[in-house]
Amino acid sequence: MTNTIAVLVGSLRTDSVNRKLAEILRDQAPEGVTVDIVEGLADVPFYNEDIDNPRDIPAAAAAVRERVGGADRVLAVTPEYNGTMPAVLNNAIDWLSRPYGAGAMVGKPFGVVGTTPTPYGGKWAHADAARSARVAGAVVVEDITVSQSAVEVDVLTDPDVLARLHGAVRALADYDVAGAAA
Repeated sequence: MTNTIAVLVGSLRTDSVNRKLAEILRDQAPEGVTVDIVEGLADVPFYNEDIDNPRDIPAAAAAVRERVGGADRVLAVTPEYNGTMPAVLNNAIDWLSRPYGAGAMVGKPFGVVGTTPTPYGGKWAHADAARSARVAGAVVVEDITVSQSAVEVDVLTDPDVLARLHGAVRALADYDVAGAAA
C-alpha cells in the first residue's frame, strides 16, 4: 500500500532552503511513501468566500484542494516570517479548510517541519501552522514537528538534521489515526 504525503512549502522563493528540504524528503522518501510537493500555492488568491463556489472557484485553489484531498497525509515544510507562518501557507490552509468540516485536510494526519536563519528554527510558525491545521480538521501529530535553526548547521547536509526530518516523514506515514483515536 502506498502512502501519499502532500507537502505544502511555505516559501515561494526559488532558492528556498525549505523547498530544498522538501525536495530532499521527496527524493529520499521511504519505500511505500510518495512525497508529493503541491505546486501552485503562489497562484492561489487570498481566500474569499465570495469566490469559493463551484462556479467561481479559482482553478489554482481547486487544484490545491484536489492534490491535498487525494493524499493520505499532509506535511508543511516552512520557514517563519515575522514570528508566524508565511501568508502563502496560511492561505493554503484557509482554502483547504473549506467547506468547514469537510475540507481537504479533515481527518488527515498533519505534521510541520522546516528551518529558519534564526536561533528559534521556526517554532512559532510551526506551532501556528499546527493550530490552524487542527482548526481546519486535520489530526496534528505533535511529535512530527522539527524546527531547526539554519544558524547552527547546514540543514541541507547535516546528518542529524536530515535524520530527524526523515524520521518525521516516516512517523507521519506510519501514524495510525484510528489507533490514536481509540
